[in-house]
Parts: sequence; structure tokens; C-alpha cells
Amino acid sequence: MTSTDDDALLARCARIATSTWSDALDGVGLDGILEGLTQHGGTGRFAAWAATATLTIAPLGTFPKEVLGVGRIIDAVPPGGVLVVDMGGACVSTFGGLAADAAVAKHVAAVVIDGGCRDVDEIAASGLWLASRHATPRTGKTRGRLEATGAPVTAGGILVAAGDLVVGDATGLVAIPRGRVDEILAIAEEKLATDEAVAAGLRDGLTFADAARRAA
Repeated sequence: MTSTDDDALLARCARIATSTWSDALDGVGLDGILEGLTQHGGTGRFAAWAATATLTIAPLGTFPKEVLGVGRIIDAVPPGGVLVVDMGGACVSTFGGLAADAAVAKHVAAVVIDGGCRDVDEIAASGLWLASRHATPRTGKTRGRLEATGAPVTAGGILVAAGDLVVGDATGLVAIPRGRVDEILAIAEEKLATDEAVAAGLRDGLTFADAARRAA
């Protein structure tokens, strides 16, 4: 797939709300909803390929502060990618205001953390789309160790591999395995077309039931 083709595919994916993606996932019996993560920064909807990182979290003083590896984590995300971090849900921060600024400078599309972030006001000011399980002042320095980048991770209860599609908006987050994107996107686009037809019917003055029948 060329870069132009890839950009066009992601643009198609970004047109579709996570609610519609969820319905499409239900249609193939696949669970891809990342649960329990709250958006703390950014606006609108993103669709991007995942870059992954896994951290071990332990009590204060367990690790040298250098092994938290925030710089290495950001380096592992290509421009336009979404960083998905598995911290096992720990209420410890691995991403703050300076990290958000670095991610924005690199044109990272979004950051998704099954764990904690801090400096929420600075993250919001940076414009970075970020969601995490916790917002906490508690630093990851000497508590966290980067174990791997590029390996499969679990975020919001969903297994996410590097290169999978992640879509996020104000409603939530979904992940779709890379090998099934074309299949599930086709279903989602059909559902979007139906929804748009119902909306057109409502604008024409039809009742919801009549608009739905016309769109079927």
C-alpha cells in the first residue's frame, strides 16, 4: 500500500464515529472497545495505526529513573501514529506536560494509556489527543521500567498489536486488527450511509420510524 493509499484509508476511517465502528464490530462478533479510559486532551476524532509500549510498575525506588524510558517511547511512534501504552492499569503517571509537547512536535496523532498521566492542564493546552485510565500527580520515575516497544499490549481490556487501527473520539476508543480493517470498514461505511439516509429523512420531516423505513 502506498503512502497516498494509506492516507486515503485513514481519512475514510476517521469519518466514522466510534459508535458506528462498535456496531460494525458487533456485526462480525469482535470486541474492540477500549473500556475505562478517559479523554484528557485533544478534540475531534483521530484514526491512526498503533505503536505500542509496555511498562512494568513497582513501588517507589524500585528502578533507576532512567529506565522509565519516556523518550524511547515517544521515539517509537512515527508521525501520525497513535501511541498505546500498557501499564497494567497502574495509577502512576508515564506521560506529563513535557512528554505531550514532545509528542505534538513529532506530530503524534494520539496517546492512549492504560495507566496514568499527569499535568492534565498542560496536556490539554498542548492540544494532544490523550486518554488514560487515571490522572494522577504520582510520578513514574523510579516506579516504572519500559519493557518493550512494538510488542502486543492490552489496553482497556483489548489486545492491540503494533499496526492495528485505533479510532478515538469524544465517545470512546476502538481498535481493529490490521488484517480486518478493510472488512470492518466496509460494514461501518454501510452503516454510516444508512444513518445519513435516516438523518436526511428526519430533515425532510419524516418521523423516525418512517425515516428508518425509507433508509432500509
